[in-house]
Amino acid sequence: MKKISILIANYNNGKYFPDCFASLMNQTYNNWEAIIVDDCSTDNSLEIIRELIKDDGRFLLLQNSLNKGCGFTKRKCVEHANGDICAFLDPDDALHPKALEESIIPYHSTSNIVATYSKMMLCDEKLTSKEIFSSTKQIVNDRYFFNCPIQFAHFFTFRKDIYLKTSGINPNLKSAVDQDLYLKILELGEVKFIKKVLYKYRLHDGGISQHTGKKAAKNSFALIIHETMKRRNINYINHCKVPEDFTDADEIFSFLNYQTELSYRLKMKLKLLFGL
Repeated sequence: MKKISILIANYNNGKYFPDCFASLMNQTYNNWEAIIVDDCSTDNSLEIIRELIKDDGRFLLLQNSLNKGCGFTKRKCVEHANGDICAFLDPDDALHPKALEESIIPYHSTSNIVATYSKMMLCDEKLTSKEIFSSTKQIVNDRYFFNCPIQFAHFFTFRKDIYLKTSGINPNLKSAVDQDLYLKILELGEVKFIKKVLYKYRLHDGGISQHTGKKAAKNSFALIIHETMKRRNINYINHCKVPEDFTDADEIFSFLNYQTELSYRLKMKLKLLFGL
């Protein structure tokens, strides 16, 4: 029975953490641990978290000595994980009760699966469901997949042994950390799309991914895509030469414009249907 490590990087989400905690306690799959790393929160996060987890040995709470940002904190979470499978859960979000049970099944049935992802429910600040995130789709996992436009998001789980074969999460990243992780993991095996809503994503003004400056987030994502192109030894994209050095986000995104065209999307659908 595989163990799942739930990884929670927290910064000033104390008021939302009880919902996150409750969703873990309501899981139908019980062989899990939770690694929580607090990035020097300035709210009452530590008091709230400590009180909730004090009687449950499955939780480990750590704190950075200095505020280090998302990349450093998420990398630290993985370093302390003991599970066979890892998954990030943001402290202001929550899981469907069967999220872990549904996510573990593909790892038992198919040996070449290195990760899974599912559908995601967008919720309001009170975690009331609003609508399913419509962009999540079955992907073609080839060397030209860069998750741009976004087709791939929460709930993402991955094998710890596969993660250790990559360079790991970049500790210097402040945004697009998950995107970087997705692309590295998918280079080492197949991914399973679970066509069920397993993750509840809370929309609120204080969310890190929602609050990060758009320009900074765009630059981080473009930098990650460029690094991925170089790591995969891709010198040309759609007959255009990839620059040796990253200088401009728009330049990198321009290489992927063809992936939004109808002809390309139809080609990907055919690949999914017939394995062409």
